[in-house]
Amino acid sequence: MGSKEIVNRFAVEGDFIRAEEYGSGHINRTELIELSQGGQAVRYILQRINTQIFANVSQLMENIVSVTSFLRDKIREQGGDPDRETLQVIQTRDGGSYWKDGADHYRMYRFVEGAASYDAAKEPGILYESGKAFGRFQQLLSDYPADTLHETIVDFHNTPKRFETFCDAVEADRCGRAASVAQEISFIKERKSETQALTGLLENGELPLRVVHNDTKLNNVLFDKNTKKSLCVIDLDTVMPGTLAYDFGDAIRFGANTAAEDEPDVSKVSLDLELYRQYASGYLSGCSGSLTEKELEMLPMGAKLMTLECGMRFLTDYLSGDTYFRIHHKRQNLDRCRTQLALVADMERKWEQMARLSASE
Repeated sequence: MGSKEIVNRFAVEGDFIRAEEYGSGHINRTELIELSQGGQAVRYILQRINTQIFANVSQLMENIVSVTSFLRDKIREQGGDPDRETLQVIQTRDGGSYWKDGADHYRMYRFVEGAASYDAAKEPGILYESGKAFGRFQQLLSDYPADTLHETIVDFHNTPKRFETFCDAVEADRCGRAASVAQEISFIKERKSETQALTGLLENGELPLRVVHNDTKLNNVLFDKNTKKSLCVIDLDTVMPGTLAYDFGDAIRFGANTAAEDEPDVSKVSLDLELYRQYASGYLSGCSGSLTEKELEMLPMGAKLMTLECGMRFLTDYLSGDTYFRIHHKRQNLDRCRTQLALVADMERKWEQMARLSASE
């Protein structure tokens, strides 16, 4: 079935003009749809949901509809523009949140006009604004009942379980690679006790359960094309219950590293404290005093654990034959692992500075 026929299943009016592939995402297939409504072109986003990753589409969309509806109400109450400051799910003609065609599942969003996204913070203030967007996302949802959300990917950031899976891969040594990465294995195992730092605090109630985005890459924020100010957070597929240290930490892992994720020369890898400062400042500004003292204290640990967790996952995949992460050469997962572990080591050297930069709002 073509895009025109799929669009007709959704509650939008107008004559179909065109559809074209859109964006740089690797999970869901995305198209930009253009319709003519009263002589004006109106645009929407149409996505085919990847059910290999998100098997329960009903729960996935229930999360997204509930969270975006909550956000729209909050933004409206504060005098903002919900059409530009959060996503709007377009219902199907029978009132559903997605449409199913055989094995394929589709959803639509209203396109946010006049917005841009960035894959790298090459302009001043972009990382600050990114942090501010995710902080505001957290602040707006600070009174949302996080425990009512579904886990769209079970144990996504359960670091102790990731550690167990890593140890199993070392023990199995399916590809006979463990001996050649003994140093990396030792580095991870020496930090076993820290893998439980966040989950333990969540379990005993020292950290509050929050609505967590879980994919805080820079390109998941939309910016106003003219002002370069952040508008809204997108890609809500992994919105789940958790600790906000996950979100803060993964953004730092991605945004404050001086090297590419698969840089083979680890001497180029370091934590850029100025970029850390920019993101932390924006994030804390967006949170507007909604964090607890313990959450503030654990922000650097979030950065360290999300980086260590990624390093474990890359090495687990390397030991298991590169079956999960897409690779372009046989050592790429090992290179990825080594950059993450080098970044962890540099965070440990700069721990006091990190703590000071994210100590208060």
